[in-house]
Amino acid sequence: MMPGHARNPHSVQVRNTHELYYLNTQRAQEKMERPEKGLKQRLRVCVATCNRADYSKLAPIMFGIKSQPEIFDLEVVVLGSHLIDDYGNTFRMIEQDEFDIGSKLHTIVRGEDEAAMVESVGLALVKLPDVLQRLAPDILLVHGDRFDALALATAASLMNIRILHLEGGEVSGTIDDSIRHAISKLAHYHAVCTRSAERHLISMCEDHSHILLAGCPSYDKLLSAHKRDDYADIIKSWIGDEVKEQDYIVALQHPVTTDIKNSIKIYELMLDAIISFNKKTLILFPNIDAGSKEMVRVMRRKGIEQHPKFRAVKHVPFDQFIQLIAHAGCMIGNSSCGVREAGAFGTPVINLGTRQTGRETGENVLHVRDADTHNKIYHALELQFGKRYPCSKIYGDGNAVQRILKFLQAIDLSEPLQKKFCFPLVKECISQDIDHILETQSALAVDLGGTNLRVGIVSMKGKVVKKYIQLNPKTFEERIELILTMCKQAMVDAVHLNCRILGVGVSTGGRVNPQDGVVLHSTKLINEWSSVDIRTPLSSALHLPVWVDNDGNCAALAEKKFGHGKGIENFVTIITGTGIGGGIIQHYELIHGSTFCAAELGHIVVSLDGPECMCGSHGCIEAYSSGLALQREAKRLHDEDLLLVEGMTVNNKEQVNAIHLIHAARLGNSKAESVLHTAGTALGLGIVNILHIINPSLVILSGVLAEHYENPVRHVISQRALFSAQGTKIMISELEDPALLGAASMVLDYTTRRTF
Repeated sequence: MMPGHARNPHSVQVRNTHELYYLNTQRAQEKMERPEKGLKQRLRVCVATCNRADYSKLAPIMFGIKSQPEIFDLEVVVLGSHLIDDYGNTFRMIEQDEFDIGSKLHTIVRGEDEAAMVESVGLALVKLPDVLQRLAPDILLVHGDRFDALALATAASLMNIRILHLEGGEVSGTIDDSIRHAISKLAHYHAVCTRSAERHLISMCEDHSHILLAGCPSYDKLLSAHKRDDYADIIKSWIGDEVKEQDYIVALQHPVTTDIKNSIKIYELMLDAIISFNKKTLILFPNIDAGSKEMVRVMRRKGIEQHPKFRAVKHVPFDQFIQLIAHAGCMIGNSSCGVREAGAFGTPVINLGTRQTGRETGENVLHVRDADTHNKIYHALELQFGKRYPCSKIYGDGNAVQRILKFLQAIDLSEPLQKKFCFPLVKECISQDIDHILETQSALAVDLGGTNLRVGIVSMKGKVVKKYIQLNPKTFEERIELILTMCKQAMVDAVHLNCRILGVGVSTGGRVNPQDGVVLHSTKLINEWSSVDIRTPLSSALHLPVWVDNDGNCAALAEKKFGHGKGIENFVTIITGTGIGGGIIQHYELIHGSTFCAAELGHIVVSLDGPECMCGSHGCIEAYSSGLALQREAKRLHDEDLLLVEGMTVNNKEQVNAIHLIHAARLGNSKAESVLHTAGTALGLGIVNILHIINPSLVILSGVLAEHYENPVRHVISQRALFSAQGTKIMISELEDPALLGAASMVLDYTTRRTF
């Protein structure tokens, strides 16, 4: 209002009328947008796809979301290599699937080296905020472990947008693991493919209630679509008219960004091997990672694009790619498709290099970790080409999408956006001083035998720093009380010995559930020791984590960490003592079996009408070769006056045992020699069965009778084993306390590698 002018009363009225109209219009608009009472507002889901591979996983979910418009509002963002001509402009297949692309972001900085990958992430972070602010999704779906996906997750988390991460928790190799786990830490929700991936996320402190074990979405399409009638036409259109089913190769190799030089070498050797193998091959160009440009140069230098046996392509639509994989004679390379999707068809796969190291695979995958010439890869092709394996469903059962859609519907948008981590309980941190730094990391090891109860302080290097021995009580209460007393004394002594106790490991006879720390069934040598929870009372009283396992398994773990089994992928340990037991290590892991009775090696039956065993059966190895069996035979011979020979005496108060039998045999007692020969043969036959079933590279004989059985076992193997198994190494354990060392190894391995 100008100074000196009177206020017009009508102007105020008019202005108020306009304001009232505006306010009424705004309220009406808000009322229209507000959902009716009782109806849930549609969930705005943004799916961001970066390349052809992740679209194959995201597309089934996108179709599911699109089919339920009353529940979901779908937005699609395309970025990364989808928009690059050299990689097939694969955004067009998204349009062909009739999805409306809300935003196309050119985020790739060309160069195909490490710097270009970093710059691409930066460029994506510059462009994404405007798109995400405009779309304002309730939740963003991000897949996998690509650097583009890391940019998406970073932008969304900083803009307070909920993230659902697909296929987190998996382990493969190279920089992909780090990126995948980084995205998982930014994500609020997770849809995983396997039980192992779920466990990995839980151990990474992710909230279990926000993790869905769904399976792989692409399997929903794989398990039904690969049986198409027109597969022969698809093979002809991509590879040639004359090519028959299972008579061609599919090759797909990507660079390994943490070892580009070696991955280029492996790629060149792969091409040389395929050329020598002389089969029709469909080869796909590598992805856009650092090193891909060098791979393409290798391909062109070898004339692959003009070679009559090769068809080089940038992209194959996923539904057709399924057909080509399903009916191939072999797939070769390092694509995750080989170790995941190909298993659904039983297609033989040769996985090259380290890019998929750690990934769960079916039996159809043969690994070639490294090679200096193409001969090793060529030999792998000879072994794999044309084979067929049982179909694997490790990564899904065909119902992933419906699980993920239900999971999305269950997300409560009213929950606080700040994600929570579920950290394991730990003690309060203590201030560091020189004594703490110089402490020796150690474990308390408990060995429960039929006669004695032993506790030891065991250092990280396998040294038994101090040992305590008492007779094993006959009742449960007395036994637990004595274990606690001995452990508490050991913990006091550990302070003076400058040993830092990390946990308690328990080795015991019987069948043990190590997951729960429970003895399920005990041996007859230990009374009141079945259906016993050992972990809870020890952990509660000692305030330490407690691990429990069978004494045979502990012996195998001891050899794995401290003995002959160190660095050996597959081996078996056999304990020869009062009883016969053992443990099996396969692929560096201890085998427990579905009901925790794997490696009950003493109860392998070697005779249908042999002597009765303590397990109730007849003809077990233990009934022939254990210390108790030898004691039984020694007493029989002694009662028949057939044991003692010149130079031997037995005191009337002395109990005849296996040592007397062995002594008699050494002095030429033919009856004693016959008993030991039978015992050695029985053990040897049992080991032959083990060699034929699991084919270990090493068998370790442990226990007091091991050295007496070494030669008989070697002889039986040479006479009875298949030729290919006769070269298996037989070694005598050099460990003095395998049960204590094995119990300690459970503690030392788990606590120092942060496995929960």
